[in-house]
Amino acid sequence: MRRTLTAAAVAALTLGLTSPVAAGPIAAESAAESAAESAAPAPVVTRAGLDPALVAGRGARVAFAEQEAENAATNGTVIGPGRDAYTLPAEASGRRAVRLEPGRHVEFTLPARANAITVRYSIPDAPGGGGITAPLDVTVNGRDRTTMTLTSQYAWLYNQYPFSNDPGAGLLHPDWWITECSCVPAATTPPPVIPKPFRPSHFYDEQRLLLKRAYRAGDKVRLTAPAGSAAAWTVIDLLDSELVGPPRVELLAANMLAFGADPTGRRDAAGAFDRAIAFAKRKRLKVYVPPGTYQINRHIIVDDVTITGAGSWYTIIKGRETALPGPAPDGSTHTGVGFYGRDAADGGSRNVHLSGFAIEGDVRERIDTDQVNGIGGAMSDSTIDGLHLRHTKVGMWFDGPMSNVRITNNVIVDQIADAINFHTGVTNSLVADNFLRNTGDDALAMWSEKIQNTGNTFARNTVQSPVLANGIAVYGGGDNTISGNLIADPVREGSALQVGSRFGAEPFTGRLDITGNTTVRSGTYELNWNIGLGAIWFYALERDIAADVRVTGNDFLDNTYNAIMLVSEWSVKDLYAITNVRFKDIRVDGTGTSVVSARVKGSASFENVDARNVGAVGVNNCGSFGFPATGSEFALTDRGGNDGGWLAPWLLPNTITCDDRPPVAPPPAPSPW
Repeated sequence: MRRTLTAAAVAALTLGLTSPVAAGPIAAESAAESAAESAAPAPVVTRAGLDPALVAGRGARVAFAEQEAENAATNGTVIGPGRDAYTLPAEASGRRAVRLEPGRHVEFTLPARANAITVRYSIPDAPGGGGITAPLDVTVNGRDRTTMTLTSQYAWLYNQYPFSNDPGAGLLHPDWWITECSCVPAATTPPPVIPKPFRPSHFYDEQRLLLKRAYRAGDKVRLTAPAGSAAAWTVIDLLDSELVGPPRVELLAANMLAFGADPTGRRDAAGAFDRAIAFAKRKRLKVYVPPGTYQINRHIIVDDVTITGAGSWYTIIKGRETALPGPAPDGSTHTGVGFYGRDAADGGSRNVHLSGFAIEGDVRERIDTDQVNGIGGAMSDSTIDGLHLRHTKVGMWFDGPMSNVRITNNVIVDQIADAINFHTGVTNSLVADNFLRNTGDDALAMWSEKIQNTGNTFARNTVQSPVLANGIAVYGGGDNTISGNLIADPVREGSALQVGSRFGAEPFTGRLDITGNTTVRSGTYELNWNIGLGAIWFYALERDIAADVRVTGNDFLDNTYNAIMLVSEWSVKDLYAITNVRFKDIRVDGTGTSVVSARVKGSASFENVDARNVGAVGVNNCGSFGFPATGSEFALTDRGGNDGGWLAPWLLPNTITCDDRPPVAPPPAPSPW
């Protein structure tokens, strides 16, 4: 049996220290304990760290099987569970992972035939920032050794928004109020001492590896942090395994090789792409990108063209982030690899079809004015299918007006900001069956800035571990649908689902349907308010939320704080309301605090909302903190069938039951209903 870690060692593990020197060793173990290893378990396949039976029919249909490292055989150390931001467990899938000292390993048993793996991991930053590289040995059944080169060059952000790569940097905004000292540092005498690194985050990255051949179910994949590694520790979060088919071949197409593209990635292929696209448009052909790695360091403008690769495991389009000689008209100071439709102001693009390749960027810092996204611009009547995107700022950012884009079956990971954002006048479009992990902001967003987004659907997507903000967010708009999604493990200052009147969004109109989604381990700590958020969070900051909002058939599992939260900002608490939200056929399994928390004027109704394992109190109804003699400014209506005793008759319609910061009782793990 492994010795229990000292308190100092546990703190070091959970804080995710910034350098090999700072990380320190695990407490000494006896020779017998060093040799001990957990018994080889049967493979445990999960979805978002859960038994797949608990989320059947929800989330993306993917080709891979997910296995959490904490369920595998290891002589390393399991870290977590833990949900506190700025820690390695909090950003891990399922809130647990395995830490390997050099020489230690974790071994997965393949649940099905596979010839490819994806490893999600974290290694330390360099002492001064900028990342390090370190090896990870991969063997199957004790042989067929391959070495992956891990990197932390795309991880480890620090400080306040928009963050820094420097662990030693002082506060970026000393004139902002911060929770750590409950003060405005620049206005405080004597000034507070703020520890460095300040608020480390975005620890994880992932890499894919095609194995030497296909292996059978029951074969064992061992990941070893080799002795002498530059990384004082390697944290393994999970392994995805899949059986990748042969490369796809398109014979009747404009083949990129015929236009001078270098498949080794040594020479820039941007010009070859331009030539191939121009030829294909004249001849009404597809553009085919054969297996290989192609270097592109700028945007490829696409309009009325189909570009297809051999599959995202085989066709890799990769580029450096490149500084521009001066700021572009849109404010960009850098460019990088990406496929962009024309600007909406120039008419946008139409009939663009992209499929079957990977885009790998080189974005290591957040500059919001930069257009360094994998896919961008405006693309109407278009499809994007089967891409793999990582290390760009945003996987896909669309600036409308535009209509009828279908985004399906993509994998988007390790983004500095969002995965997919419909920004400004995107209509009648679909985002379905996409897998999104480790975004640095909202994974999926509809943002109706200046022009409404209408008639869009986000359906059957899986969102895991957004480091900042929300899993899925809707900011204004009309007649949109969020259905059948699986959202897990948001880390800080966000929720699984947010309906927000904020960021200059146009009002909510018509109907908003939030139907048949599952959230798990959701509802984060809101740093600025010093409170916990709900798994679903309604936020009236700039306008009323008064549309026909229907929340139907959702499961809110293992909620860190509340399941349902409706709130306004203190400074506008008497100005805006949230009215007539309808909750029906809801299951709440586990809350740290409440089923419903209301901190706003307005009303909501509840029908067939069943709750169990409630932490503090069923309803925490503070209204807008006016506390009039007539009761809370927020009214709850019981439409019947609400089980679990959480909505007692004496709470209705607007009894004040206000505890601004109720005690948190960690809920049990979800189980079959």
